[in-house]
Amino acid sequence: MEKTQEPVEKPGLWSRYRDISREVHRGFIAEWTVTVILLLFATASLVQAFVIPSASMESSLLVGDHVLVDKLVFAPSGPVSGHILPYRQVRRGDIIVFRYPVDIKQDYVKRAVGLPGDHIRVVNKQLMLNGHFPQEPYVQHVTGYVDSYRDNFPSDPNTIVAPSAKDMLDNHVVNGDVVVPPDCVFAMGDNRDDSLDSRYWGFVPRENIEGTPLIIYWSYEASTADLTNGNIGIDHVFDVITHFFTKTRWGRAFKLIRGYPLQ
Repeated sequence: MEKTQEPVEKPGLWSRYRDISREVHRGFIAEWTVTVILLLFATASLVQAFVIPSASMESSLLVGDHVLVDKLVFAPSGPVSGHILPYRQVRRGDIIVFRYPVDIKQDYVKRAVGLPGDHIRVVNKQLMLNGHFPQEPYVQHVTGYVDSYRDNFPSDPNTIVAPSAKDMLDNHVVNGDVVVPPDCVFAMGDNRDDSLDSRYWGFVPRENIEGTPLIIYWSYEASTADLTNGNIGIDHVFDVITHFFTKTRWGRAFKLIRGYPLQ
């Protein structure tokens, strides 16, 4: 008995349209997937948003300042990219964002006051750099008393310091000055009386430096506790929703952040 052959349907206009539609749809998804990946890469590699959680950089940066950080400027340059992209070395007076040497999961922001080979000392709250007292108009002091270690550095610590700071005091002090070793930076907060900085945990390795703040894109009056509890609490979110207009520091919005040439 002969088998009846099923008729073969020739692809019509609608069938071809569906095939083309599927191809366009897949191409659209692939294109946007690549675009999103590139945008995320660019955000993580070139510019990143940070919030200032502590008062150590007041009055240059306030608690609650939200800043964009240029992560490209200090990146190591190659033989070609160094002539095209705006790479440069860290300068004295730059504000830097870096991985905290004691815990690299944390990001810190301070001012670079000493480069490799520089001699650092603090005398009665004043920074001495390479034998002279530089002008530091950004510095503020919030206590009236003189602390024997903090304000006359380096000296015998009157508090617990990190092992890296002890190594600095034991092996990098020459004639009463801390001498910054190669590939390192000495960093201090502008709020000199209230800053956990290189005096307490030692040098910043060059490889830890991530970038420099460019601009304050939003500033909101908040407490350190609100910004350092890991996960922003519901109380803080509610506070922002209910007091956005009254607690936003409008005068600081879009304020450019610049270093100060420290000689």
